Amino acid sequence: MAKLQTLAGEWFEPDLPGRLLKIAGDIREAGGRAFLVGGWVRDALLGKTCRDYDVEVYDMSQDALVPILSKYGRTNLVGKAFGVIHLAMKGLSLDFSFPRTESKVGYGHRGFVVHTDEKLSFKEAALRRDFTINAMGMELPELTLCDPYGGIDDLKAHVLRHVGPAFAEDSLRILRGVQFASRFGCTLAPGTVELCRTLSLDDLSVERLFEEFKKWLLKPGKPSLGLRAFLDIKLDEYFPEIHPFEGSWEMLGGILDRMEELRRGLSAEGVELTEAQSMEFAFAALLCGNPSTSLQFLERITNETHLLKVVPMLLESFCGLSTSIADDIPSLRRLAVRLGGLKLLCLLVKCAPGQYFGDTSDGESFADRLWHVAVEYNLLESAPQPYLTGKMLMDLGVTPGKQMGEIIKKSFELQLDGEIKNADEALAWAKVAISTGTFR
Repeated sequence: MAKLQTLAGEWFEPDLPGRLLKIAGDIREAGGRAFLVGGWVRDALLGKTCRDYDVEVYDMSQDALVPILSKYGRTNLVGKAFGVIHLAMKGLSLDFSFPRTESKVGYGHRGFVVHTDEKLSFKEAALRRDFTINAMGMELPELTLCDPYGGIDDLKAHVLRHVGPAFAEDSLRILRGVQFASRFGCTLAPGTVELCRTLSLDDLSVERLFEEFKKWLLKPGKPSLGLRAFLDIKLDEYFPEIHPFEGSWEMLGGILDRMEELRRGLSAEGVELTEAQSMEFAFAALLCGNPSTSLQFLERITNETHLLKVVPMLLESFCGLSTSIADDIPSLRRLAVRLGGLKLLCLLVKCAPGQYFGDTSDGESFADRLWHVAVEYNLLESAPQPYLTGKMLMDLGVTPGKQMGEIIKKSFELQLDGEIKNADEALAWAKVAISTGTFR
């Protein structure tokens, strides 16, 4: 199995399917050359396993490649305009493409004319890539590095530098720079910053914008570096709804980094976030500088209804907190009912700078106190549910309708206040309330 030396100087054996190496050998025997390109190369140099195999084939026509691939599985020309052949095998699928150039001829990300050319050099084909760290290739099967634009030096220096003028033809690359800065601990090269500032995001769909924000906030990395790139490009002028926290961008960056640390560490504490909750937590952290504009921002980038509903409500609750609420169990119960549980709110409080809330009356940090109380009263994962149910009332002879709703509502209020502590007490209260009419 082929090995390579990582940037840290260690020898790394990447996860390479044996069938891919055999295919590469057949391609070479037939006079062609096969390169792994893009993110696989970047990740391998960082010592990371990547199973997204993007293979470019040089010095070979499509008609010559298909018979080779057909020996290993079923082939399908999935993108004739882009020269992409999909190979489906048992337990593995691979995409093979040909070197190509792209020309911008229209508006939006579909406004390109693509020309495949098997005789292009790797350097010529790599000109269409976005950043130098993504413009490297490794020739199979030996994994010989081809790096025409200094990507390995930029990766070592933690710099994101655009490859060439073609960068400007897809404005999504502006936001891609933001999420790459976070994921790979990079800063943008000055020339790349200047180029990004000349581009507009107006031609991008909601879906494409949302995907890049999700990658910035949800993929492992250091989100504060993404925020730095965001500000360097002056994207805060395009997205004015994103504000600094308490007037400080540095504080907001710290909140984002703490959000990332908490998400990664929750499993060790036996706490899990669903995919939806992870998104809600991440976008709440990004938008905590000005909750009043959070809905306006989200409506610009997504149609995800859970985000549009939960994030503004979560931020409103966050801004309304005072340290005294940690000892006000009825208020906490009502807050849990409103939010469907206090987990996300507790996590957001943990992200805030220590001085923002301060300590509780007994000297414990407010974040820790709030978490402990939420766990103690079973408010972390879900909201309290009414002890008194419609079935219980029907057994007492109450017919479904307005009266039943009023009885359940009053009982639940007493439950939240701590005056009713279990179903038996709720039922006993209901019997008295019905006989005396005191539920109104």
